[in-house]
Amino acid sequence: MLCVCPVGRDLPLVLPVTACWVMSPAPPGQGGRTAREVVAPEVPGLPPGSRRAGQGSYRGLRGSGPPPSLPRPLPSLLPASRCPSAAAASSSRAAEAAARRRVRPRQPPRPCRMLFPLPLRVACSLLAWLSLYAWFCHRYKHRNYEWSCRLVTLTHGILATCLSAYIGFIDGPWPLSHPGSPNTTLQVHGLCLSLGYFLFDLCWCVYFQTEGALMLAHHLVSILGITASLALGESAAEVNAVIFGSEITNPLLQARWFLKEMGCYHSFTGDVVDFFFVVLFTGVRIGVGAWLMYCELASPKPRWYIKLGGVIMYAVSWVFMVSICRFARRKSMKKYHTWRSQRSDELYLKTNGHLKNH
Repeated sequence: MLCVCPVGRDLPLVLPVTACWVMSPAPPGQGGRTAREVVAPEVPGLPPGSRRAGQGSYRGLRGSGPPPSLPRPLPSLLPASRCPSAAAASSSRAAEAAARRRVRPRQPPRPCRMLFPLPLRVACSLLAWLSLYAWFCHRYKHRNYEWSCRLVTLTHGILATCLSAYIGFIDGPWPLSHPGSPNTTLQVHGLCLSLGYFLFDLCWCVYFQTEGALMLAHHLVSILGITASLALGESAAEVNAVIFGSEITNPLLQARWFLKEMGCYHSFTGDVVDFFFVVLFTGVRIGVGAWLMYCELASPKPRWYIKLGGVIMYAVSWVFMVSICRFARRKSMKKYHTWRSQRSDELYLKTNGHLKNH
């Protein structure tokens, strides 16, 4: 391969050939340019006729071509505008780099690396909820202990709902399409936070005997499911989704109890709270819960006991749903009879106590 370049410009002399025709200005008195051949000297250890580019002397114009045996070509250091092969190579490399920048497949979630052991994290969470309960008891001395426990439950419901919503909808992975995926660091934080609360609330309910067997079973299954997910290092996505569905109605449930304690339940505010509680429970825990359970059972990744825990939690939700339907029916009938009674009283006042003429 022969490469011709002008002499006298600031161009590198390392060429990918052993001989190159160089165009130089003609001597004074002669027009045009003359050509000279740059020939590299013989190098010991190389085959006869081989040259090393960039070293040698200048000889006159010769018509003979390059020797038959050539060493491996060196990469050209000429500008891309002066060397067509370098321009083509650089353009292909630029196209490949642009394609790699455009197509970046989403990386799978990295498994979390524990800086502290899980039991220590859960113990810190339990201690934090106990401390919050003690502060509420000290702050509201004129109230009973259940008032303080309900405040702790309300706080956990708000925190767990916001955190689990961020994990499921923003941070990922999506629980409906990635059940059984490895746990992320944020998911582990959320599960440890909720596990500490459930341990606190279960001990409080057992000690004061305020809840029935159904609520105790709900807390026990939640504790076992969270513990299994943390121990396995997987399936936190669907467990976090179950926590979101369970806690999204909890603030409304606690607001209903506080309204009763303050004597404001039989009002428009109480009706609004009951309405949204029934709607959210039916839509999220029953509707979306059925979809989540189907995805969990259809996927081969989750363990069988994780699937069993999901089925038990959904069955508990249906038991709660039956009680809620009975409550909604009783309240609706009561509201209807109250409306009929008020309507009759209004008609009686309009007739001034006399019978209407038919």
